Amino acid sequence: MTSPTHDVIIVGAGLSGLSVARFLRDKRPGISLLLLEKNTHPGGAISSHSEEGYLAEWGAHGFLDNCLESRVLVHIAGLKQEVEKAPLKDFVRYVCLDGSLKLIPQSPPKIIKAPLVPFSAKLRVLADLWKKPLPGEPTVADWVEYRFGKALLPFADAVFTGTYAGDINRLTIDSVMAGVRDIEKESGSVLRGLWKKARTKKKEGEKSTGLPAMTSFRAGMGRFPQGLANTLEANREIMYRTSVKKISPVENGWQVTTDQNSFTGRHLVLALPVNASLPLLTGVDTLTPPPMDHLAEARIATVALGFTEQANIPFGFGYLAPESEQRFALGALFSSHMFPDRAPAGHQLLEALVGGRRHPERLEMDDDELIHEVYRDLGRLMDLPTPPSFARVLRPPGGIPQLESGYPALLSWRRNLHAEQQNLHVCGFGWKGIGINDMTKEAWSAAKRILTDQVEQERTELRGIYF
Repeated sequence: MTSPTHDVIIVGAGLSGLSVARFLRDKRPGISLLLLEKNTHPGGAISSHSEEGYLAEWGAHGFLDNCLESRVLVHIAGLKQEVEKAPLKDFVRYVCLDGSLKLIPQSPPKIIKAPLVPFSAKLRVLADLWKKPLPGEPTVADWVEYRFGKALLPFADAVFTGTYAGDINRLTIDSVMAGVRDIEKESGSVLRGLWKKARTKKKEGEKSTGLPAMTSFRAGMGRFPQGLANTLEANREIMYRTSVKKISPVENGWQVTTDQNSFTGRHLVLALPVNASLPLLTGVDTLTPPPMDHLAEARIATVALGFTEQANIPFGFGYLAPESEQRFALGALFSSHMFPDRAPAGHQLLEALVGGRRHPERLEMDDDELIHEVYRDLGRLMDLPTPPSFARVLRPPGGIPQLESGYPALLSWRRNLHAEQQNLHVCGFGWKGIGINDMTKEAWSAAKRILTDQVEQERTELRGIYF
């Protein structure tokens, strides 16, 4: 049995799939859409946990407000009145160094002035001006040490621990900071390239927009996919409990086979995590096989701890701990400092992250062990005079894709795929990034290809670094 043809079939009703759908519906109201989702609800990895007056997150805790695509989607979803912001200029973040929390300023000039590394290490950074670009696909650790010196490794480690829960000895610079790598190759130096870029912006009269703000919603990040899904009609435009088993090219489109049915559409969007897309794509005989069949993943657990106001939790976003510090937790978010109503009156909420690429064995512990170890670890960094009055361990079912060796080749394969198959579109968690803004940008690119029937040349973005 084959259902009527749709204009667009989207596999996956996480943020990526929902974003593609709402961009398309906003630009072309009469378009025929069908979203297929294996779970019982939308959102994928983005979901919030509310219990006893505490509000924690299963996945992303927010996104920066400097992305147009994300701002447009907030408007489309009707969530502007629910937005909460924590400006980076008003908040601070810490890195654990030498067994204590050190405040990290958010602006480069202040970082240079701060007594975080010896003066000799600051001078060593200038050696970047005379260093030739490293050949090949170096790891983040090798690249940072080569260009800026060994003293900066703990800071790089903290950045990529916070983003990927990853290992800088495995993540590659071409994968996680392609824009910086391009600047290095074009200008022969990162510092020189950034200076040229800043000078060009000044000449063109482009004004600095300042630091962005971390953004969430009153009821948590889970509201974002909920708001996007609300106007899609269940069982007609969005079907839950529907697992896709196979995709096949047909005349003027694609056929999607599920457990119980098959559907055809002119355009097919795979809006899935990388490791969910690759088996479907590999199963199509007429496509060039991808250069790898999976990406490594880092799994984490969130340990949410509630304390009374007696706990002396430093003001700010939270802290990160580089591997050299040998801490149990990768870091923690000071959630009730960031956004209001994350804890009941008179209480505070911390969300610690455990596991990651380096320490998957810690996730084998039971909940009580994790809570005990996290509380002990945090208690050595801040004054927590009494045990938590609330504790909950959240174990997301999926992992964080790790952008390691070979990842640029996978993106190159996808570019060629889009050029050859103009009605097949691949986006989602881990395709060109893992952040909320990465996914909304990729979703808009997919929607734009469908609306225009054109494949645009992909641009490498210069990403900001925020602790």
